[in-house]
Amino acid sequence: MFVPNSLRAAVLAALSAHAVAQEPVPTPPVPHAPEAPAAAAATPQPAVTTPTPAALPVAAPRPFIDIVRGAQHLPGFLSLYQKEEKVWIELRPDQFDRPMFMSVNMPNGIGERGIYGSQMGLSQVVVFHRVGNIVQIIAKNTDFGARGGTPQALAVQQAFSDSLLAIAPVASSPHPQSKSILVEANILLFGDIPSMTTRLEAAFRMTYVMDARNSSFLTIRSDESMTGLQVNAHYFTPRIPAPPAVMPPVPAAVPNPPSTLPDPRSMFLGFYYSFMPLPAQAMHGRRADDRIGHFVSTSQDYSDDVTPTTAVHLVERWRLEKQDPAAALSEPKQPIVYWIDANVPEKYRESVRHGVLAWNAAFERIGFRNAIVVKQQTEKDSFDTMDARHASIRWFVGSDVGFAIGPSQVDPRSGEILDADIAMSDVFARTARRVIGEDSISLLPTQSAEARCDYMQESAQEMGFAMDVLEARGLLDMSGPEANAVAQAYVRSVVMHEVGHTLGLRHNFRASTIYTLQQLQDPEFTRKNSMTGSVMDYTPFNLSLKGEKQGEYVASTLGPYDYWAIEYAYKPIEPAQEKEELAKIAARSNEPQLAFGTDQDANGFNLDPDVNVYDLGSDPLAYFQRRLAISRELWDRVQNRTLKPGESYEVLRRSFDYGFQQFVRTLPVVVKYVGGVTYLRDHAGTGRATFTPVPLPRQRAALQMLTNSLFKADSFQFSPATISRLGADHFATRGRPDVSVGARVLSLQAAALDQLMSDGVAIRLLDSQEKVEDRKQVLSLAELYSNVQDAVWSELKAGKDISGMRRNLQREHLKRLVAALLRVSAGTPADVRSLQRENALQLQREMQAALARPISREAKAHLSESVETLGQALKASMLRAGA
Repeated sequence: MFVPNSLRAAVLAALSAHAVAQEPVPTPPVPHAPEAPAAAAATPQPAVTTPTPAALPVAAPRPFIDIVRGAQHLPGFLSLYQKEEKVWIELRPDQFDRPMFMSVNMPNGIGERGIYGSQMGLSQVVVFHRVGNIVQIIAKNTDFGARGGTPQALAVQQAFSDSLLAIAPVASSPHPQSKSILVEANILLFGDIPSMTTRLEAAFRMTYVMDARNSSFLTIRSDESMTGLQVNAHYFTPRIPAPPAVMPPVPAAVPNPPSTLPDPRSMFLGFYYSFMPLPAQAMHGRRADDRIGHFVSTSQDYSDDVTPTTAVHLVERWRLEKQDPAAALSEPKQPIVYWIDANVPEKYRESVRHGVLAWNAAFERIGFRNAIVVKQQTEKDSFDTMDARHASIRWFVGSDVGFAIGPSQVDPRSGEILDADIAMSDVFARTARRVIGEDSISLLPTQSAEARCDYMQESAQEMGFAMDVLEARGLLDMSGPEANAVAQAYVRSVVMHEVGHTLGLRHNFRASTIYTLQQLQDPEFTRKNSMTGSVMDYTPFNLSLKGEKQGEYVASTLGPYDYWAIEYAYKPIEPAQEKEELAKIAARSNEPQLAFGTDQDANGFNLDPDVNVYDLGSDPLAYFQRRLAISRELWDRVQNRTLKPGESYEVLRRSFDYGFQQFVRTLPVVVKYVGGVTYLRDHAGTGRATFTPVPLPRQRAALQMLTNSLFKADSFQFSPATISRLGADHFATRGRPDVSVGARVLSLQAAALDQLMSDGVAIRLLDSQEKVEDRKQVLSLAELYSNVQDAVWSELKAGKDISGMRRNLQREHLKRLVAALLRVSAGTPADVRSLQRENALQLQREMQAALARPISREAKAHLSESVETLGQALKASMLRAGA
């Protein structure tokens, strides 16, 4: 039997207990001891070849009664016995091969690079299986199935394998009466079941191993509903690799030890193992509809060969049933209970509670009163909210955290949500006021994965930007009650978003387009209707232009889409009417207020420009134009502000950085309009097309906005007196402490050029001609390439000198132009090279004419080199990609 790497520690411990010869396991370092010599620094975990369980030589197990004599007994779903550091699990004969739910959550971490505390981990359907005198934990493969007792079920069983998670020897002979046996939990659960060694290697590029001998149980708990064991797991590496003498081409591959540990060779991580019975009666599964954004449990059903697909998609949802099914409004038999963990700061608990309970409005509309209940954990509550029986909201901190996450764990048979734990990082005020370093600016559109929600991290930056703007306008005192009210409203909005995830809802990034900017300036309107169609969008702070009416800063209530999505997932429907009733609900998808688009619609090949993070209003381009105007307002403040004696220049740096962050966030989204395609999830009958190219006037407006904001010669101008005073936090700064405006601007410009001159945009523009009746209503490649080239090289026709910042931009454009001439991939449309060749010839003529005019020596050298580069490219043979 092959044993995976994650089981080696447990296997070695099991073999040791039976005196089987094995290679030595490396000894963990003694804290503050000298490093081991290089000769002793071999691979930390030796490879082992493990015999099959049946071949393991075993001594006769000790009597059950002898082992548990003097031990503390915790009866429950799985009865536990504890004596000093040892814990045994009692397994009755009927508990072997009985499917049960197991989750492994992470209450304790190290506070950096993804290894955080208060995080929900894996969950699986597992069985305890006995092979001779070995007990195995086996994860059942629930992704594939067929009706029981059929030939298809046998075929599925033969086709797809289960997985082995852990093994341990049987520790006792059967109990005389119950016939139960004992298995040592220290052996069974002190292996790397969560595969943390892989995560640590990915984070730090170093090999850590699980150290069973220095791991222990912190708490154990068992009752009839659940058995929980919290492991304090020790991971170590024998030595820290020396830095390379020469930096390799890929710096990410260089070992980068943890920075938050007293000794980076050693760490303790917490894992909470929960075992509980699966619901005796699986909840009725509700089929998902792709027009509404729910998380789904997907399985492959091979019961027949008539259906066009084997995939079955069930909505993930809590079991919610009325106490009185006949009543229009009824309490549920069992409400959805969220516990506010004891580690949530007291000042935010009320906002957290309101954020959770806001969803009750959606459940009341479908007949449930108090569907959601919030409870506060106190010192009297001995349970850990990381167990599988308590949905929770927990706080966590770390040196580099800035996100919230709302995962859940489900019964794969039905999609029933069994547990959910929202983790909120501590960024509400601190990170919002933290200076954004130059190396922290991302040049790509926000990428959001449903598994990890970046709403809080991005909102923290939004909050900092908004507070700086409001402070500059004299509308906000950072130490006053107004600032606290903004922070509390922000907490509530983030909690509403994350609770939506734990109720089964995915992101909806099209929801921000359903109201006009004028409606958003009316606080009475947004308090009644919300700021967007859904709180599952990523919404920016709602800032008006200076002098305009100001509405609510953040959403305070659910949007119409949220009511609709909850109705589809949770409305009580008789089974006989379910298919028809769900079809009626989903058929409303073409109503403007129910607009939906999720992660893949925001970032995929289609690049739907109406599906964005951090936009507001029915005209995203107009919103982005206003945002850039507010950024320039903030920059004007930086250049005109006089600091008090002794005040740190860091405040100027912060405002300057926040302004740039808006350009980083906004311009990549504006680029999406060029060649953009609106993608709708409609089914037949709505009269709307699935794919519709962005109208030509909109594409031209976006292109003009880009050229005016990004490629215009005077787009970014700051006085030297301002730039020379943008001081950093000298206690926290890494890398160069000063600001390079040119480098920042060039990064923005290069990212925009990458997109505008990409094969993907070219293909979409050419394909758009197939989707409209009048081809003149499609932006042409010729117009795109000519507009970009004219904007980038505007000095050639204007007869002006070329500054250093402009020369850098022109070199970036030239690189991409030459690449289009020389190296063409198999997917590059032929029109790209032919059009760019014409543009290159035109540009060469314009540069030669400009060289005859009086310009600076630097500009003349730049143009001379560019003419030569173009000449060689035009003469060279084309290289096929991969040739």
